[in-house]
Amino acid sequence: MDGLVTVVVPAYNEAESLPVFLPQCIAHCESRGWKVVVVNDGSTDGTRKELERYAVYQNVQVLHHKLNRGYGAALKTGITLADTRYVATVDADGQHQLSDLDALVETLQETDADMVVGSRAHLRSASLYRELGKWIIRRITGLLVPLDIRDLNSGLKLFNTRLAQAHIHLCPDSMAFSDVITLIFVSRRYLVVEHPIQVGRRLGGKSTISTRTALETIFEILNTIMLFNPMRIFVPASLFCILAGVIWGLPIVLLGRGVSVASMLAIVTGVLFLFLGLVAQQLSLIRRESGNVHRETPGSGDPG
Repeated sequence: MDGLVTVVVPAYNEAESLPVFLPQCIAHCESRGWKVVVVNDGSTDGTRKELERYAVYQNVQVLHHKLNRGYGAALKTGITLADTRYVATVDADGQHQLSDLDALVETLQETDADMVVGSRAHLRSASLYRELGKWIIRRITGLLVPLDIRDLNSGLKLFNTRLAQAHIHLCPDSMAFSDVITLIFVSRRYLVVEHPIQVGRRLGGKSTISTRTALETIFEILNTIMLFNPMRIFVPASLFCILAGVIWGLPIVLLGRGVSVASMLAIVTGVLFLFLGLVAQQLSLIRRESGNVHRETPGSGDPG
């Protein structure tokens, strides 16, 4: 396992958890020859000062964003700096078990996968509200994309560094990064597998996940599907409108009352959706194949 993995740890206001979690993470990685990249995402507590203690370690690189740019932006900065074959993402709140990292590496090597997701699907969520949000996101995604992955937004992932670096410019800077990077790998027909992990309680700090986070995630998922396979959205919308128009108008025609204006409007709308989908599909192919997709450069943080 020597030199195989770079572990990226995004940290935002984690001054309470870092003194416990980070020494364990560094020791775990050092014993395996792995690297650790910690990205302080513009924290306003004592996170920056706490991280200064660890910048002297040979296998640790600490970077700082001057302002809070988002969970995804912190991961992009860390992933961009990775120079090992694989890169892992681990949350700084101490909920992840470091032993699960070893299991993810073993699973990836055994299956020759491109990404291994640390799945919490077998665990009962502490919050029914949050569990409902995850279920809704998973159902929406499953309707639009063939998906066998049950835990899209797990913060513990391991993936091929080269593939990750080639696609992170398509990912958002927000918490939706975890969902979107998985969805991109699935859409690009890379091999994505899951491995069950254990999750503990936060060592400190507060979670920033909210209802707004869930809504942003749904929007980013739809945006990603529009990029890779827009027909998944336009075809169902087209068929729904056409079918609704036929069902509404057919009885009126059979009764000899002519053609319903509402029925014709629905059918024409359905046809327009289909043509828009075809245009969007062509634009998607051109953007992806020509490499002209706008690349939002993650940028480098200030080294600690």
